[in-house]
Amino acid sequence: MYIIAIAWIYVVFMMAITETSIVAGIMTFLLYGVLPVTIIVYVMGTGQRKRKRHAQEMQRRAEIQKSEEAKAAASEPPSQT
Repeated sequence: MYIIAIAWIYVVFMMAITETSIVAGIMTFLLYGVLPVTIIVYVMGTGQRKRKRHAQEMQRRAEIQKSEEAKAAASEPPSQT
């Protein structure tokens, strides 16, 4: 995924270099290169961020369950045999 973004930035950089003025070159680089690539990389990473957030939530739930089990075990009176 990143190789395509890098290639596109390179192409746009080459386009920006050929512009007649510095301002036009900077605007070309920002509007044709940086802005679209950041949007696409953000959208493409949505699934990964969602999976990571879900895994963290599951880990938190497991930790809470472990602590509740430990508290329950600690509060039980010792059994006499």
